[in-house]
Amino acid sequence: MSDADERNTSGRKPLSLGGGSTPSGTVRQSFPRGRQKAVVVEKKRKRTGTPGAPGPAGAKDAPAPAGKPGQPDKDRTRALIAAKAKQMGLSEEELLKRQAAIQRARAEAESREAQKRAEEEERNRRQNSEMRALEDQREREEAERLAREAAAARRDAPPQAAPAAEAPAAAAVDPALPAEPSGKPQRKADKADKARDRSEPEDDGDMLRKLGGRVKEKKVEPADKTAGGRAGRDSRRHTGKLTIQNLVEDDEGRQRSLASMRRAREREKMRRAQLGQGRDKVAREVVVPEAITIQDLAQRMAERAADVVKYLMTQGQMLRANDVIDADTAELIVEEFGHSVKRVSESDVEVGFISRDDDSGAKKPRPPVVTVMGHVDHGKTSLLDALRQTDVAAGEAGGITQHIGAYQVQLKGGERITFLDTPGHAAFSSMRARGAQATDIVILVVAADDGVMPQTIEAIKHAKAANAPIIVAVNKVDKPDANPEKVLQELLQYEVFVESMGGDVQAVKVSALKKTGLDELTEAINLQAELLELKANPDRSAEGVVIESQIDKGRGPVATVLVKRGTLKRGEIVVAGAQWGKVRALNNERGQQMSEAGPSLPAEILGLDGAPEPGEVFAVVESEARARELVDYRQRMMRDRSAASRTSKGASLEQMMARLQQSEVAELALLVKADVQGSAEAISGAMDKLGNEEVRARVIHSAPGGVSESDVLLARASGAPILAFNVRANKQARDLAEREGVEIRYYSVIYNLLDDVKSALEGLLTPGQRETFIGYAEIKEVFNITKVGKVAGCRVTEGVVKRGCGVRLLRNDTVLHEGKLSTLKRFKDEVAEVRAGVECGMAFEKYEDIQVGDLIECFQVEEFKRTL
Repeated sequence: MSDADERNTSGRKPLSLGGGSTPSGTVRQSFPRGRQKAVVVEKKRKRTGTPGAPGPAGAKDAPAPAGKPGQPDKDRTRALIAAKAKQMGLSEEELLKRQAAIQRARAEAESREAQKRAEEEERNRRQNSEMRALEDQREREEAERLAREAAAARRDAPPQAAPAAEAPAAAAVDPALPAEPSGKPQRKADKADKARDRSEPEDDGDMLRKLGGRVKEKKVEPADKTAGGRAGRDSRRHTGKLTIQNLVEDDEGRQRSLASMRRAREREKMRRAQLGQGRDKVAREVVVPEAITIQDLAQRMAERAADVVKYLMTQGQMLRANDVIDADTAELIVEEFGHSVKRVSESDVEVGFISRDDDSGAKKPRPPVVTVMGHVDHGKTSLLDALRQTDVAAGEAGGITQHIGAYQVQLKGGERITFLDTPGHAAFSSMRARGAQATDIVILVVAADDGVMPQTIEAIKHAKAANAPIIVAVNKVDKPDANPEKVLQELLQYEVFVESMGGDVQAVKVSALKKTGLDELTEAINLQAELLELKANPDRSAEGVVIESQIDKGRGPVATVLVKRGTLKRGEIVVAGAQWGKVRALNNERGQQMSEAGPSLPAEILGLDGAPEPGEVFAVVESEARARELVDYRQRMMRDRSAASRTSKGASLEQMMARLQQSEVAELALLVKADVQGSAEAISGAMDKLGNEEVRARVIHSAPGGVSESDVLLARASGAPILAFNVRANKQARDLAEREGVEIRYYSVIYNLLDDVKSALEGLLTPGQRETFIGYAEIKEVFNITKVGKVAGCRVTEGVVKRGCGVRLLRNDTVLHEGKLSTLKRFKDEVAEVRAGVECGMAFEKYEDIQVGDLIECFQVEEFKRTL
């Protein structure tokens, strides 16, 4: 008999569908469109009869079928997995992997949650321990204070009262004394017990007590709970929050609640605030600048900004901590808070930038700084080339110098001389002035065949203004028409008295072309330098003057500086005017790298954040913060000055009318880009001198460097051409200028640039009018003609009268009317002109007040082109 027959004792066949392809225990369901699904059918048996009774066919006690134990359960599980995988569209392996991943994720989440709970419990435990330690400290302080007060009271008490006072203490210490009837447990051990405990070996609790902590111990239940019921309730009230953990661990000394800890923390904060208020206030000296924020002022006073704001609110000023107040208000606040005031000015930031003069013992001899000045084309650069054995003049455009060149020459005897070559053109007046200010000796070069010229006179004025001694170098003495003596005589009228004429100015006759007289010139320079006793301290931070600056395309801002004292080293922080930076490279005039530059040595420095103005003083500062402070102040002052110049035009009616009249002046807007800052400055200064009361040139932007796209956009917006002096535009700028229709003109000689600008300004001038007298006519008779008006019968007494010419009516040599002839007739015919001795008829335009005997003056108006 099979297993199925043994289980089916009722004689019925098991319910099944379909053929034998469907596994046992499953039913296949069909759905529309041919879809099918296998569903597992679970069969539950209904228990009948009383518990313990045998089943209907003894199935309860039937022995297990043969085979492996638990095999049907495994098959059923495998069938369930297969059905689930098929339902989800997965394989059995994929379903098992997914379930395993889900189990791992759940396990990781549970572990993270458990870790988080552990960290939270640890944090709460630390907070509780800190609060317990804080309370123990306060209790100790309170006990010490009470002990001190008791000791002081015992010292102050009379001697006979001492035994009576000791009796309660003895009763409290003696353990043989009867306990109090209240039945309350002792809360603390007395001092004797504590002393006894110290002598015993220390456990962890004793160590914690020594360190200032408190150990929670289990409370001792009173012997009579009914007598101490209230005490028990009070103790339970202070035990803290009851949690499941406390019940499980059976911890009767439970931790404090969070609210209790917060209250203790607030009490401690209030106690510390009271201790702080009890301290003596420190009076400070507060530095108050011209403008300061309330927050900064509070920090300098070591006060809270909120207190300062509250004080200002009581004074009726609603301000915030970030608002700026003036120095007077800040002074009142500082005095109100009990501090002293030290007023400082914003310009005090400049104090210490240029240090005082050095001691004479620290100074050492330095080479002289010699500036070569004179008129254009008098041979200044050629003379310097002869001294340097080089050819700089050949490299200058047009053969004229347009920059300040700084060189150091070593003579045959080992002496060193620093030369500054200045331009001689009239446009470079500011360059010559800077060269004279930075120099020790001025060499005035005058051509023997040309004599004293305007720029020669200007160079003399600059040298005298700088209080620099002059050495006259009469150049070009090798020319046939040279007359050196005439040059020296011409210098007398400008108060330059040479030694040959009883003065103290040295004069040397030289020829830069033939290289004659150069030794005498260097000897004169050395002699003058010895008389000046030129010394400087090289062992200090460097200070000097900016000779020239430019923006190099590959190197950035480059400044040519002359060190006056100290030693300039690579890596130092330099402030020059409104620019600062760290010296990245030091080059000499030949482009060679230098590690340092001493006194009287010219050098090119790289690393500034912009091109400084020529003539600005530079110095080395100690830190970047100091450099930024100086530069920020100077830039702010420059902005304030520019804003003041814009607002200085005023707003009155007279000033407004004056501006309206000035607006009638025709302006030629220009944008100037040059190779160096000095050239751009010289061109801008020359433009200001070209205009008159009708036209003028206005430079909207002037800067060193090549022409960029931003320059083209600015020129397009302003309607101005770009004048590029010794620079070029890059490809992007050229393409943009061609698209926008902006004209870029390139120049290498300043003559040509000024001539073109002058011609453009002359084109803006209105043509001039010139009157030409042509004749006189005398009125002999006056005729009144209908529809025409009065007509004068005249005789031409002088010159000729032309139709349409201008006329003036004179009566008793007084001009009564000026206008034009409307009619000129001879008999009844209109004629073009009438000559002297011939009679004619004349009529004026819109004028008829004529009389016999009046004289008519005839003239013609001619227009001509005006020039500047």
